[in-house]
Amino acid sequence: MNNSRLLSFIFLTAVASSCSNTRFLPEGELLYTGAKVNVEGKEISKKDRKALKSELKDLVRPKPNKTILGLRPKLYIYNIAPTPTKDKGFRHWLKYKVGEAPVFYSKVDLEYNKSVLQNYSENNGYFNAKTTADSTRRGKKASAEYIVKPARQYTIREVKFPTDSTVLATAIRNTNRRTLLKKDDAYSLEVIKAERIRIDGRLKEKGYFYFNPDYLKVQVDSTVADHKVDLIVKIKDEAPALAETPYRINKIIVYPNYTIGLDSLKDNTKSIKKHNDITIIDSTSMFNSRVFDRTLNFSKNDLYNRTDHNLSLNRLVNLGTFKFVKNQFAVSDTTGNYLDAFYYLTPLPKKSLRLELLAKTNSANYTGTELNLNWSNRNALGGAELLTISAFGGLEVQVAGQNNGFNVYRFGSEANLIWPRLVAPFKLDSPSGFVPKTKLTLGYEYQNRTKLYSLQTFKGSFGYLWKESDRKEHLLNLTEITYASPQNVTALYRDKIVENKSLEKVIEKQLIFGPTYSYTYTNTAQKRKKNTFYYKGTVDLAGNITGLATGANIKKGDTINVFNVPFSQFIKIENDFRHYYKLGPDSQIASRIIVGAGYAYGNSSEMPFIKQFFIGGTNSIRAFRARSIGPGSFDGASTNTNSFLPDQSGDIKLEFNTEYRAKIYGLVKGALFIDAGNIWLLNDNAEKPGAKFSKKFMSELAVGAGAGLRFDFSFLILRTDLAFPLRKPYLSEGNRWVMDKIDFGSGPWRKENLIFNLAIGYPF
Repeated sequence: MNNSRLLSFIFLTAVASSCSNTRFLPEGELLYTGAKVNVEGKEISKKDRKALKSELKDLVRPKPNKTILGLRPKLYIYNIAPTPTKDKGFRHWLKYKVGEAPVFYSKVDLEYNKSVLQNYSENNGYFNAKTTADSTRRGKKASAEYIVKPARQYTIREVKFPTDSTVLATAIRNTNRRTLLKKDDAYSLEVIKAERIRIDGRLKEKGYFYFNPDYLKVQVDSTVADHKVDLIVKIKDEAPALAETPYRINKIIVYPNYTIGLDSLKDNTKSIKKHNDITIIDSTSMFNSRVFDRTLNFSKNDLYNRTDHNLSLNRLVNLGTFKFVKNQFAVSDTTGNYLDAFYYLTPLPKKSLRLELLAKTNSANYTGTELNLNWSNRNALGGAELLTISAFGGLEVQVAGQNNGFNVYRFGSEANLIWPRLVAPFKLDSPSGFVPKTKLTLGYEYQNRTKLYSLQTFKGSFGYLWKESDRKEHLLNLTEITYASPQNVTALYRDKIVENKSLEKVIEKQLIFGPTYSYTYTNTAQKRKKNTFYYKGTVDLAGNITGLATGANIKKGDTINVFNVPFSQFIKIENDFRHYYKLGPDSQIASRIIVGAGYAYGNSSEMPFIKQFFIGGTNSIRAFRARSIGPGSFDGASTNTNSFLPDQSGDIKLEFNTEYRAKIYGLVKGALFIDAGNIWLLNDNAEKPGAKFSKKFMSELAVGAGAGLRFDFSFLILRTDLAFPLRKPYLSEGNRWVMDKIDFGSGPWRKENLIFNLAIGYPF
């Protein structure tokens, strides 16, 4: 069957299926095809009519069956699919998940929808609107039509707050500077409701714990002027005395070992401890009292406020020590207006052991498995400190590009101790609801690259983590130490060093120490926003103070060794910016820009290999194998004969990625992408012509494109990408664009240019 006949067959089948939907209707039923809402009249502008029409149409119920190009394929699938005998399985999925039950006209209530549209119009200032409803039948289908004729919209002339001299009335009046009810704005019931909530929020900051928005009313006077209203804010007569009273904090009582259903609240003299203003009731003495002094924001005699209330709860939750956190306030049995604050805390198990089998990928196109054994102690020193000790081992195999048997075996151990405070010689307070933390890390890893070399790495760090908010996070390591020592270098690798001197850097002993800082901002958790962003900036300062103090200068031969190893001295800055533009509920455009630079000086002539930049691979430019691009226009492949793995590195990195992501069907998602970028050296290297960064850097960008599938399982995302180069920077100028050479039908072209990537998770 040729293409034209096939298209005709598909079209006729679709039309036939659409028409045949009505033959499945029960006797006496009509298929509901939707509603039209028209806004008529010259009392409001064309722009306002259009906006009101859009808002009103969304209110009409029920919604008709979904259509695609006027057809209803989901309804047709529902109609022809057999009725399942159980609530699971393929038949149930086909009929109720893929298919869609018919929407009958008998379910349409014209009068109800008419009243909804009328009320909405009046609630938005169209007090004299008129609404009518009617229906139209064509064969076995029926639709509804609603006509709304709004009169001129009412606007706000004046807003009046309580004028009496009571404490509560004065407090409400003092909030009027930030009122949502503005003069000359259109009347809106939703804004009035939001204003009541706003006033309640301000009162909660002034001690009015028992107040709520329902104790306020806003009277509307529409007789004051032509299409104008006065809004009068009043306290309801039925508001209780408790709601009209500001309260202060009296007792603060904590039950840190509370168990639901057990008599864990029983007090005895041995179980009661006092720490400043806090009473701690716990016969087991599980936690040091200072934990709660740092976590709870309230002190005795403080005026109650919602900010400190929420901050205290957030901090308790973010300790990561408690399974449940419950809070209660009660009127104190003392003279005056006071509240007692109670905190009921259910701890997580103190110690736990977890075994994990992970699938993983890395930037070098290696995919493999890793086995982790993790032991945790959530209260290691009595102050809610988290101690974790892990042992790991794994195997990684290169599945993207050529696999030449250079597999990676690795094992090691790491210990982390996290204090839920900033351990420093001076006191530091954080106004955030997130607990600031201090982290100490010690680790060891042994890595064996078969046929090449093995590498021992020792690392340690000490620093601080704190979050300003759920969007902003800081990480400052006062010191971060890495010591790498190569072993078992094979003859094969040494032979390759003769051909490519840069490979020698990989097996040099390295000692890196110094502070690092990173700042992260993200609002990607806001699912309703059309534009979301992610930014991470990192600064790495290695050996700078030591280099300055010792006067190290490798150019003069004044190299300083620590433990017989020259320490590294450099500055490295990297910026990672991502933008996500939501096109619809199941599609978006994701983009990323990475800009980074490193500068070695003093005790180092070049950046240590493990701190340099690399590009290419499964999470980078996917049309090129990992670390195979650059630097600059240098052709790394020319120095890697016998298909030896490339390992190109640079001092400067520039990378761009753009990816269109969309749902295809069910758990399968697709992507189309373009990647571009390169790395460069800051200084000339006779062994790598064209590697130095210059004003011609834009002409040296590698560019690739491709398509991929993402299988979004609940526990992981399996990603497959097939990519090919559009621009090869190592070709001669004028010949770098290779789009005219693309030939998917050519076996040699596919072998040289098509790169298949298998990975876990999204690339960015």
